[in-house]
Amino acid sequence: MEDLFMWFIMIWSVLFFVLVAIGGYFMFRKFLKKLPKQDGRSILDWQEYYIEQTLPLWTEDKKVFLNELVEPVPELFRDIAKHKIAGKISQYALEENARELSEELIIKGYIAATPKRDHKFLRKKLSEKNIDITPYEPYFEQSS
Repeated sequence: MEDLFMWFIMIWSVLFFVLVAIGGYFMFRKFLKKLPKQDGRSILDWQEYYIEQTLPLWTEDKKVFLNELVEPVPELFRDIAKHKIAGKISQYALEENARELSEELIIKGYIAATPKRDHKFLRKKLSEKNIDITPYEPYFEQSS
């Protein structure tokens, strides 16, 4: 009986350490994104700034389109991913002095804001929506 309890304590200790390490990793990543850069603003501050500046450009249909694109993201991370992608889209809109958000701008921002491994989901979603992918190939190549 003592051996069984000893094994339980050892397994629980390892599991606890692994879970705390995983949580610490994600907290540390968030901490690094919140640190101010040389210009005095953090990555998250810039995302907020870009989104606030382009808020009038985000019509309801553009929000729905973005929501459809981020559907493959697990629900736990979807809000964070959507915010990061919206920040990149808004950054491009400001750089191009866009008067409205276009489908191309949203897809370009999505490609730039997501890792390459997630692009297959975007390609699949665009083909489901009958959107031709060929004009966006240069953006996929740039993100490599």
